[in-house]
Amino acid sequence: MGLYTNVLLVNLSFLFQVVLQSGQFKGGIRFRVDDLQKPIENPGNINWESYARGAVYALQNSGYDLRKGIVGYISGVQGLDSSGLSSSAAVGVAYLLALENVNDLDLSPVDNIQLDKSIENKYLGLENGILDPSAILLSRYGYLTFMDCKTASPSYAYFSELSKSQQPQGQLPFKILLAFSVDPGVYEAQKCILDENLARRAEHYFSEMKRVAKGRDAWARGNLQEFGKLVSASGRSSIVNYECGSKEMIQLHEILLKAPGVLGARFSGAGFRGCCLAIVDSECAEEAAAYVRAEYEKAQPELVSKIPVDRLVLVCEPGDSARVILPDHDRHC
Repeated sequence: MGLYTNVLLVNLSFLFQVVLQSGQFKGGIRFRVDDLQKPIENPGNINWESYARGAVYALQNSGYDLRKGIVGYISGVQGLDSSGLSSSAAVGVAYLLALENVNDLDLSPVDNIQLDKSIENKYLGLENGILDPSAILLSRYGYLTFMDCKTASPSYAYFSELSKSQQPQGQLPFKILLAFSVDPGVYEAQKCILDENLARRAEHYFSEMKRVAKGRDAWARGNLQEFGKLVSASGRSSIVNYECGSKEMIQLHEILLKAPGVLGARFSGAGFRGCCLAIVDSECAEEAAAYVRAEYEKAQPELVSKIPVDRLVLVCEPGDSARVILPDHDRHC
């Protein structure tokens, strides 16, 4: 997830206050962690303060006694608003980890996935799932995260060729996390009775499940070529079968597929705004980025003129999961 959050922790044992400033929003937040937080009834009242209060609510509602607050500053990356890279889950997880740290709570990533879901579903009244917090909390460098959303249990496939490579950490960009929920046997038995539109959507859903399993195996074998083809097949199916994507995003997707060194590409989300992602040979990354900038400017000159030059194409490196970074002396600060 691409929303970078920074929370400065202050551990004062007498301080029950949450005090926050934002790099993007005016004003500040101040409230007590021992005040009972109640769910928001009107979604129109959701603002940047809501996520901090929601984190306190989720922990309170799960039976955790909070005695210490946090003093901090939180900021996203300027120029990436509405880019499809940010996630409310990144904010919620940051608050959860900060509050847990100062209150000496030791919770697992799976616990925090459910707590973030509680922020979104119970406190804010939204219908978000567990995809975003799972990607944020379960990622491991060199591994593909394989998530079963039916059981909320993760497993990992290690990229076998990574240990043979002399490349420094972060030169093989990747991030895929997809969901499972319905028995494929039921689909095979009943798909003949679906109307045309539903049949295409079901085809995308169930073929995506197969691609996930094949992608996990390709990744484990270190076969990026096969893995990339599966990513591209996922992208094509989302456009053709699920009818995702705006004209502008589909053009960007097609340009990415032609870029030098690109092994596979698809939308980062539904494809109606935001961005596309591509897996690219690390040695060709800058060349591919230059190609995409030039070709997309030809296709969409007016749109490109509104995007900061240094934000049009980003060459990303993989990283580990969200975590609290403490000073060497391992004290709260």
